[in-house]
Amino acid sequence: MKTMSVSRQIKNTMKPVIQEEATGCAIASAASLSGMSYVQVKQIANDMGIYVTDASLWSETKSIRNLLTRLGIQTTTNEVPFVNWQSLPDCALLAIKWHLEQEKPYWHWVVFVREDGQAYVLDSKKSLKKNIRKDFGRIKPRWFIKVIR
Repeated sequence: MKTMSVSRQIKNTMKPVIQEEATGCAIASAASLSGMSYVQVKQIANDMGIYVTDASLWSETKSIRNLLTRLGIQTTTNEVPFVNWQSLPDCALLAIKWHLEQEKPYWHWVVFVREDGQAYVLDSKKSLKKNIRKDFGRIKPRWFIKVIR
């Protein structure tokens, strides 16, 4: 499979990809980062044995990291606690809406981007009026994974 370079995709302003399933935020985030469609990334994920119904997509980082690697997107190996918006790298996966269910952590994936002096969050949630978010005071990240450009 041919992979894309992250620098090429991010150079052209990234666009949000809307999740097609209630649990598809990881697929949509990977699609935004790769410049591919939700359907294309979902098919690649399924071919890898990764499905939107698998809770590990929003309760662990291994599946999303494996999917991003397959798409040619590099990330750092660690999760970094969120301190403030200014300390974020220029591109990162953010874990927001972090909560515990039966003592297991869950979250919603979004993509943070800073380019040309502008910062925004790509949020795949279907019910949002605007999926490019700048309402940073309302978004409560727990931690992030740096996407390497």
